[in-house]
Amino acid sequence: MLSSAILLLFLLPCACGENPAIQLILTNKGLQYGKHAGAGWVQDKLGSVTLPDLSGDFSLLIGSVHYTLSGISIEKCDFPEPSVEFFQNSTGLKASLSGLSVALTGEWTSSYGIIHDEGTFSMAVFNVDVLSVVELGRDADGRLSLSSLLCEAHVQDVQIQIRGGASWIIQLIVDHNRGRIRGDIESRICPQMEEAIVELERHLQAVNVSFDVGEALSLDLPLSLPPVVSASALSLGLKGEFYSIKTHKEPPFEAQPFTLPPQPGYMLSVGLSEFTLNSAFYGFFSSGLLQLLVDDGMIPPGSPVRLNTTSLGRYIPQLAQMFPDLLMNLQVYAREAPMFSLQPDAGKLSVEGTVKAFAIFPNGTQIPVFTLDSESLFSSKMRVADGRVKGSVTMDNLTLSLVASEVGPFSTDSLEKMVRMGVKMVVLPKINQILASGILLPRTKYGQLVNSVLTMEEGFIAFSSDAQLFPTD
Repeated sequence: MLSSAILLLFLLPCACGENPAIQLILTNKGLQYGKHAGAGWVQDKLGSVTLPDLSGDFSLLIGSVHYTLSGISIEKCDFPEPSVEFFQNSTGLKASLSGLSVALTGEWTSSYGIIHDEGTFSMAVFNVDVLSVVELGRDADGRLSLSSLLCEAHVQDVQIQIRGGASWIIQLIVDHNRGRIRGDIESRICPQMEEAIVELERHLQAVNVSFDVGEALSLDLPLSLPPVVSASALSLGLKGEFYSIKTHKEPPFEAQPFTLPPQPGYMLSVGLSEFTLNSAFYGFFSSGLLQLLVDDGMIPPGSPVRLNTTSLGRYIPQLAQMFPDLLMNLQVYAREAPMFSLQPDAGKLSVEGTVKAFAIFPNGTQIPVFTLDSESLFSSKMRVADGRVKGSVTMDNLTLSLVASEVGPFSTDSLEKMVRMGVKMVVLPKINQILASGILLPRTKYGQLVNSVLTMEEGFIAFSSDAQLFPTD
């Protein structure tokens, strides 16, 4: 169990299309912070660790003595700061621990033929050195994989004090075989480390790489490429594509390559490409969810324009003449999936829609009266402030064009001005009120993000942050 805890310490900072849409970078600053936090966690937990039993045989001139050391617990530990670094040669991590000394207590039993004895013992293990190299990779399903590439262990000395029973005899045997006991302890360290690596690998194989996001979308997050390790960072590239749960259709566009610049002053960085955002829009679009039926009850009570033929007759005179005093509704839907374009310091959202207008007779019968196409362009800005992602949206342009009309041709100029005014005065203020309050950065019982910054770049959003881990079991 101790070796498992040490291995977990070493790996704590860690946790398909050809071009990854999401890039993650763990810097050396993050690695060292994780190492330091993990060392404190291990130090706190060592007092509650029970080590595996040790057993073996000592050969005598006549026969042999079988012994078992059980209930071994740690009374005191001199736990030095471990060394953890990125290891380019094997695309992994190199960790070492030098000068670990441990004071242990437990119980002993011995048997020599029909003679059995028992008692307690104290053991001091001096200057344990461990070197481990763990290789990171990607399995066939895109999960992060790890394997032990190298493990070396050395124990300088062991001292054992036997108490109870015929302790003076057992003490003589133990002292005579102290080198053998030291070697036995030493030989068990790496197998325990490697067993813990296999156990962590089993946990990684159970990690989902696809998640449902609400009832409409799923998000695929397998590794697109094997991990890349440099002298100062670990980089992971994820597929980062949303799909419609209903259709699971591939979008008619592909992820484009982008380079997330290193930020060594932060612990981690994330690059989110516009492909990920646009795949979400396409998922909604292919599911048929980007449509809305608007009636007069959805218009704000104070609006001077109502959704009826009399009110809209001011913009389309023949509408009120041919269909006087009738309520209306609008069937609004996207003609194409909205597209987000990320540029330095701003994002552009292009929306192409269609509006079909219907007049509603008193008996509930609806007849189409006209169809408009709309094209609109919005600009957005995002930032991190007060632990939240905040933003704002402005409208760059909105145009309406007549596609079909059952009331005859008419100019859309005045109607277009009215819609622009409604979007600017009613819709955008509500959206910006929500964006101004912001969305909390992810936070779990294990830690939170601090000192975060967000910028918009050509084709992607760059997010860099430090992390603060919380003490937890």
